[in-house]
Amino acid sequence: MFDGKLKAVTFSYDDGVTQDRRLIEIFNKYGLRCTFNLNSGLLGKAGLLIRDGVTVAHCKPAPEEVRAIYEGHEIASHTLTHPMLPDLGDEEIIEQVENDRLKLSELAGYEVTGFAYPGGGVNFNSRVAEIIKNNTGIKYARTTVANGSFDLQENLFEFEPTVHHHSQFGEMVKLAEKFIELKPDKPQILYIWGHAYEFDIFNQWAEFEEFCKMISGKSDIFYGTNREVLLGK
Repeated sequence: MFDGKLKAVTFSYDDGVTQDRRLIEIFNKYGLRCTFNLNSGLLGKAGLLIRDGVTVAHCKPAPEEVRAIYEGHEIASHTLTHPMLPDLGDEEIIEQVENDRLKLSELAGYEVTGFAYPGGGVNFNSRVAEIIKNNTGIKYARTTVANGSFDLQENLFEFEPTVHHHSQFGEMVKLAEKFIELKPDKPQILYIWGHAYEFDIFNQWAEFEEFCKMISGKSDIFYGTNREVLLGK
């Protein structure tokens, strides 16, 4: 149960980029809650990203801005510097994850316990998941493997989101419509993930705001951060 409700909606956005500010304005407007996964070792760095022939800003907020920007939402770990964790040794994985978690906890003003695996493709495996589970303060770890399901999952260290906001936009809308109509007899989660800079690349800000308007304000849905939905706190 999610605060006495059987349905929950949560969002997760990676990399900690300056476009998060605009996204947070949309979430706040519609009473939605999100988890933002940050690389503390890259904070304050400016950059550009080229994707599908489009160049967009890929800039990170300064460390001193983090607490104010993400107020009311959850800050979670995404490693210090965004490496492919399966390529690293055990100690390097622990350093990347736990040091990031500790630095972000200091910036956030509360203990960070969430995590999202960085990188595309095969960005995690069971070895990496077990190392994080047994050697860090992380309590859940989200993968990039969208499963299209609302069901709860036993393994919170290889947690699969429901859908990606851009590459599966049409599917996301259909799943949300189905979720709104759902009258479940067991807890169900609609978990959406992505990167805020993707809205600039594909010019989807207006479409996504309409989606947020559609999914919001339902009396039988709990709107929470990943931590609130997955851990109940």
